Amino acid sequence: MRWLACLGKEPLIAGLRIRRGISYSLEMKPTLALFLFFGLIPVRSFATEAPNVLLILADDCTYNDLPTYGGQNARTPHIERLASEGLVFNRAYVASSMCQPCRAELYSGLYPMSNGCAWNHSGCRPEITGMPQALGKLGYRVGLAGKRHIRPESVFPFEPVAGFDSNCVRNPTEDHDLEPVRAFMNRKGDQPFCLVVALTEPHVPWVMGDSSKYPPGKLKLPPNVADTPRTREDFSKYLAEISYMDGQVGDILKALEGSGKSKKTLVLFSSEQGSQFPGCKWTTWDTGLHTALIARWPGKVSAGVRTDALVQYADVLPTLLELANGDPTGLDGSSFAGVLMGERKEHRSYVYGMHNNFPEGPPYPTRTLSDGTYRLVLNLTPDEMFIEKHLMGLKGNAVLNNPYWATWVRDAWANPEIYRLVKRYQVRPPKSLYHTTRDPYEMNDLAKDPEYQVKLRAMETELRAWMRRQKDPGIRLDTQSAHQAAKQGKHLF
Repeated sequence: MRWLACLGKEPLIAGLRIRRGISYSLEMKPTLALFLFFGLIPVRSFATEAPNVLLILADDCTYNDLPTYGGQNARTPHIERLASEGLVFNRAYVASSMCQPCRAELYSGLYPMSNGCAWNHSGCRPEITGMPQALGKLGYRVGLAGKRHIRPESVFPFEPVAGFDSNCVRNPTEDHDLEPVRAFMNRKGDQPFCLVVALTEPHVPWVMGDSSKYPPGKLKLPPNVADTPRTREDFSKYLAEISYMDGQVGDILKALEGSGKSKKTLVLFSSEQGSQFPGCKWTTWDTGLHTALIARWPGKVSAGVRTDALVQYADVLPTLLELANGDPTGLDGSSFAGVLMGERKEHRSYVYGMHNNFPEGPPYPTRTLSDGTYRLVLNLTPDEMFIEKHLMGLKGNAVLNNPYWATWVRDAWANPEIYRLVKRYQVRPPKSLYHTTRDPYEMNDLAKDPEYQVKLRAMETELRAWMRRQKDPGIRLDTQSAHQAAKQGKHLF
């Protein structure tokens, strides 16, 4: 650790100010002064040499479909090995369970209202600063391979790195080529690198991998997924894509090993938001917003450890800035470097989330708050019915849609459990409260239970306070006019 006397931020004079507003006088006995500086006030410090960063993203992968998080079907040996070599975050979240907003949060360190991307297929505020500029100022080469789905380019000027398909809906996904990634890692010079490899699996269409390894009849479906033959068939294909994605993760990590820079590189793997099954993507339930997050940094981050510290995507950029000896302040997120380095067990009190449904379907704004144990969801237009056009509708040959949904509707008349799942997805109360730790799929709503009213009110007070701090107008945000304005960089809110 560095010691206070070595900070170099303020001269060592009488009345030296310490963080948290405490003052100490240097006009004291020398022995006491030396003891103060070198015995009592260590200041946290991380690597004097900025690490390389390799950030690997899956696409539309529900976190607890991965064995590392309790998944009972998928086989992901490379991700599990990474977890055994690093720190697993049990409670990591995105603020919006859609591709573009969650990536905007990750690459900006700002919540959706702050960065301006509060809808899918929209755009960020043109005046904000993204990860490439923030780390670039600290001497980093910042590249992105694979899927982008962020705009405008001026805010996120990543160096393009070839080799991975950027089209998440291509059928089939193009084969990956590791040579451009290797070239980026091995480029001569003393500059540290930050490389994002954004994969396109297991985003629909579910066409990659070997689904024969997942016989539909042997699958263990989660409780928020209706059990129909077509659902089992599609879930099998989804699992095959997870295994295909895991193979890509293994290839990328092998390329890093081959570069000789593995020991100097912080690897972060995240599963992004939930999959295209009801209750996951496009919702503010836990299986939509909860993400996998695994960190490996040999010799710096303890191996084979898990943490319950609450973090979310907005915290990643501040963390990288602090590890790179930069200034992590001024963003919505805050650095969890202390958790990474094993110096802290906690980070946040709450994580926040929002969903604006336009243009994915008719407006249906929801907001949420979680403390890691309980989740509160506010449905701002509870008299409306939720409709998501990709999941519930068909267009053309329907390869990007979900034919299984029609089988849910078809069988709902004869199966009360399927009817309950259809109703849960489309018709929701004004407020829902869940004990997520005991009920990870949030199937049991506690909002009307007298035992939980104090908890509900306290969480609602905090959630509405966050909306005010973010200048979130609620219902007025989930409109065509607000979306179109944001898409043009002329945000209304």
